[in-house]
Amino acid sequence: MFKNPFSFKGRIRRSEFWISSFIYAIPIAIINAILESDAESSAVALLIIPLLWFMLAQGAKRCHDRGNSGWFQIIPFYSLWMLF
Repeated sequence: MFKNPFSFKGRIRRSEFWISSFIYAIPIAIINAILESDAESSAVALLIIPLLWFMLAQGAKRCHDRGNSGWFQIIPFYSLWMLF
């Protein structure tokens, strides 16, 4: 589980995608709270880039597991379909 989390190659199961979503949501919530409290801390916004890369890589792997291209994850609400 979580072998090469930043790679776009491979497949992951639904449970790993759920865990990845929670791992992504917690730091994003913290970063959003910091940005809302202090508008001058735009350097903190740079932390979103590796988190976004992580979630895109995990989404592409889940798309591969479902037999689709990784580009399918840009379809609106397709991530919800991949969760279930």
